[in-house]
Amino acid sequence: MTDTSTQSFTLVITGAPYTSQAPQTALAFARAAVNLGHRLDRVFLYGDGVHLASALCAPPSDEPHWPEEWSRFLTDHSIPGVACIASALRRGLINETEQKRYELPAANLRAPFEIAGLGDWVEGRIKSARTLYFHAGD
Repeated sequence: MTDTSTQSFTLVITGAPYTSQAPQTALAFARAAVNLGHRLDRVFLYGDGVHLASALCAPPSDEPHWPEEWSRFLTDHSIPGVACIASALRRGLINETEQKRYELPAANLRAPFEIAGLGDWVEGRIKSARTLYFHAGD
């Protein structure tokens, strides 16, 4: 008998850490979903949400390090984390491939995040039962 109570999710985060609650709220949801036995197919970062994948973030020691928290969560649960390439490049978030392509001095993408196009977002929408968006809000 198939357990129909579990679901699969793709999460889309568009708000930046430290200027919105989007990454924090999404992480709380993700932890709860995994603890309840649900599956996260991927986390897709878009717009200012790509700042969550920066390896150069260094918050004060008495504040949560949201990029590190997300990185650890994704790694621990083998969940793909994807930053939209257009959003990432506009905001100075670069992996080694793009560093070489644009002849830039360094790469700053935090593992396990990868850079990909909107096709990855579309794939997540197709694969997952639900896609949830975590926006910055105004």
